[in-house]
Amino acid sequence: MTAEHTLPVAGASQRRRTRRDEILEIAVDLFATRGYHGVSMDDIGTAAGVTGPALYHHFAGKEAMLAAAITPVSEELLAEGRKRTAEASEPGAALEALVGFHVAFAIDNPAVITLQLHELARLPEDSRRTIRRLQRLYVEEWVTAITRARPAMAAAEARIAAHAAFGLMNSTPFLDSELDRDRVSELLRRMTLVALLGE
Repeated sequence: MTAEHTLPVAGASQRRRTRRDEILEIAVDLFATRGYHGVSMDDIGTAAGVTGPALYHHFAGKEAMLAAAITPVSEELLAEGRKRTAEASEPGAALEALVGFHVAFAIDNPAVITLQLHELARLPEDSRRTIRRLQRLYVEEWVTAITRARPAMAAAEARIAAHAAFGLMNSTPFLDSELDRDRVSELLRRMTLVALLGE
């Protein structure tokens, strides 16, 4: 598995990739690899093949890049989570759909996972508050799916279970595996369902 990712920007499937998208992906990889404070605008410009000042045509600065990387991802996770649960025919299927979706996201976007885990505090308060709200709403989609699949489980317990499941699925930035993507996906999917359903 590699550290490459496909940044799921809202609406990206309906439009062509832009130079801004390319620069953002480069910035995300650098932030994830070196840490936010270990990367300058000049570093990003060099990696993108443009001068640092030219980046300001696309972004106001590093904080804007970080917000542009994480906020649409949080929006996309919530939108897709809601879509998957709405389309499920029964409670167990809804949970399986959520797990399958999130595992695929985590495998395809390890650098974004790293940013969410380690760099969220670098954002301005307004952006951080927006992202936290989106993340809470996404968690509640999981809580609903878990409690429907396991009616005896209280919502508070389901919330803990959801966060524990995220910890397992979001381990992809730390995996150094020679297994192919399908095998890693199946392992994470099966382990997460066992953890949530106790089966």
